[in-house]
Order: sequence, then structure tokens, then C-alpha cells
Amino acid sequence: MALAASSVPNDLEPYWMPFTANRAFKKRPRLIVGAKDMHYIASDGRKLIDGAAGLWCTNAGHNREPIVAAIQREAATLDYAPAFQFSHPKAFELASRIAALAPGDLDHVFFCNSGSEAVDTALKIALAYHNVRGNASRVRLIGRERGYHGVGFGGIAVGGIVNNRKQFGALFAGVDHLPTTYNREKQAFSIGEPEWGAHLADELDRLVALHDASTIAAVIVEPVAASTGVLAPPKGYLERLRAICDKHGILLIFDEVITGYGRLGYAFAAERYGVIPDMITFAKGITSGAVPMGGVLVRKGIYDAFMKGPEHVIELFHGYTYSAHPLACAAGLAALDLYRAEGLFERARKLETPWAKAAMGLKGLPNILDIRPVGLTVGIDLASKPDAVGKRGMEALELGFFEHDVMFRAVGDTLALSPPLIVSESQIGEIFDKLANIIKAVA
Repeated sequence: MALAASSVPNDLEPYWMPFTANRAFKKRPRLIVGAKDMHYIASDGRKLIDGAAGLWCTNAGHNREPIVAAIQREAATLDYAPAFQFSHPKAFELASRIAALAPGDLDHVFFCNSGSEAVDTALKIALAYHNVRGNASRVRLIGRERGYHGVGFGGIAVGGIVNNRKQFGALFAGVDHLPTTYNREKQAFSIGEPEWGAHLADELDRLVALHDASTIAAVIVEPVAASTGVLAPPKGYLERLRAICDKHGILLIFDEVITGYGRLGYAFAAERYGVIPDMITFAKGITSGAVPMGGVLVRKGIYDAFMKGPEHVIELFHGYTYSAHPLACAAGLAALDLYRAEGLFERARKLETPWAKAAMGLKGLPNILDIRPVGLTVGIDLASKPDAVGKRGMEALELGFFEHDVMFRAVGDTLALSPPLIVSESQIGEIFDKLANIIKAVA
């Protein structure tokens, strides 16, 4: 309690918080001062069960000793190594471990520091790939409505969230979007992948007819569109998208920043769905959120296309000061060891059924429009208040923090949950019992 009390800052104003209603927050701040395993510690000393794995990222739980120790050792050994023209052993070790987890010939890893950087990196690789192969006209990028691909200019451009786009002008030219895969009328209260909607992938053929395949570089989609409410792909949808991309020579990128590292019961969603994309973006769970890190997995043929010129010449003019930072690599290796030692991906698969059952137990409570569990995540749509879209969701978030000791995500009036993979069945019950009481309270 003494630690908690001493951790409260006396001035909240200087920090401009991201994706936050700053004025409302600073009137009644939700401050966290510690964490361990499945729980956060609030500034008043209360333990709150983490129903969101931080921000979809602490897959192994909080402050796990093997990860903490690895970071401490590395900080005392190698604080930084330049990423351009030099490197360090752990960068190569981690890349090899990640490539070994990935399906098919996704054999090469380009490191960055976040999901947003990973997406912009993948888009740049796609454009450069077509360029080095003599197809410089392939510059168009295709995203999807209700897609979230971070907050870089490229990611916002291919993303499909109105509020993320409207403040920033035209962004990039030459971007188009597939329709969202979600239709409440056809899919409401589906567990896992809905039966309806595979045909929506055929809209890519329409975009090809409109723009011509010779102008399209890549399509980027989240296998599960998590940030916009947990929208699972219809059965067969991703397979059809892969076939259409193959037909027209278009690269397919899976944004697995959230779905990677066990969230859907596998190392990557690509494995769950049996579809091998040309690139996979990742971040979040690679270090279990302990140190910022992201990256792009690239198929061998794409990497090889760049390895054609003189050996002394840089092949890709792209990178970051902190690519493969030593502390991030140490955290990543320790996290992968922990996932393997505790069988956390397999654990997530086993917990998927009790998780879905507990989530669907909320059906029938006031104002619930839909519940969508898939893997160890779920989106719960609440009806908006007539005069204030998003207010019911925010009231639920605040009640959870201040009165029910549980944390989750609120995206407008959609509640999103994705606990650490170490969650127990009894803790699943606790989370949804608390959520039921919250939903009743905001009716």
C-alpha cells in the first residue's frame, strides 16, 4: 500500500495519453502500479484480474520471472548494439526460433519495434519486391473495412477504422478496401468461425477487375480482426482469399500482431486456418509485452528476390535504430521458452471451449446484441445509448476498474476480452461473473 500511495504522480497534465479521452481520464485516473501473473495492482493497492492481457500482449502473464531475469542479464551485458552493418548473436537466434515456429517457407524475419512498424515494413517490402522483379506498376495496396493495422501512415491507409483515418487527410493514394466479413444478421452469436461469409473474399476479384492485377502489390488482412470487436473469418474465407491472390500474383499479408503467439491456440493463426500467407506481421506476444518488439516473417522466395545484386550493396533500404534490440531479443527468447515449457499454446486450445461457454452464458443480459468468442478472445456488442455512442462501453470499463476489480478493453460499445494464456478455468468464471454484474449495472 505504501508503494502504491507513493506511486501516484502529483501532475497528470503533461502526459498526452494515446487513444484516451484525456480530460475524462485525468478527472478520475485509472492508475496501475504493479502486476504479477494474472493480476494488476491499482494505485490504491487493489488487485484487478487482467481480462485483456494488457493490450492483447501479455500472453504469458505479468512479470514472469524467466523473462524478467533474461532482461536483467542482457541489460547488464549488452545494452545496445547497432542494427545497421552490425548485430549481435541473440538477434539471429530469435529469428531462427520464430522462423521455426512459422508454417511453410516463412523463413526470414525482419525486426522492428511495434505492430505499427511491422505493418509499414511489410507494405514497403511488398512494394519493393515487385519493384526488384521488374513490376514497378504494382503499387496499389488493398486493406479491409474494420481492419486495424496500427497507426503508421501505411497502416492507417490500409486500415478500415473511420476515427483512425478522418483526422489525417488523404493519407496515401492507390489504396482500396475489401468489405468487412462481419454481418450481425447472418452471424450473430457464432462460436468460432461463422458459417456465412466465405463469398466475401470474391470481392477481391471485383477490385482486380476495377484496377487490374498489374497495379496491385498486396492485400493485408487480420485473420481475426481483433481491435474492431473480435471478428473471426468465415469458414473458407481465408482460403479463397489466398487462391485469388495466387491467381493474380498479389502478395497476401496476415497481420498477426494480436493473433500471433498463442491467442488462437497456435503459434500463428495461419496454422489454425491452414493458409500460408506471403508475410506475417507480429509484435505484442513475442516478448509477452515485456519489451517493445515487432517484426515481419517473409517467405523465402520474397527474400531471395532481393539477394540478386552485388554482395556489398544494401538490398533493402529500410530499418530502425532499435531493430532487434538486445533487451527485446532476450525477452523474446525467454518468452518463447516459457510458451514451450508450459505448453501455453496448447493450453489455449484446451481452454477455448470453456471460455466460449462462459462467454455465451452472458447471452440474454440487457443490451447484449452479439457475443463472438474465438480462441481465447471474445467481442461482446452492447447496444449504444440513444444519445451517446460509446458511453455504455466506457461506463462498463470504469465500473470494472473501480468497483469490480477486473480490466478489459472497450472499443466504443463493444467489450473485448483476451486474458493471459495462463488463465485458469476458475479465473475464466470469475471474469465472466464480474462482467455479468457490470453489464447489468450499465443497462
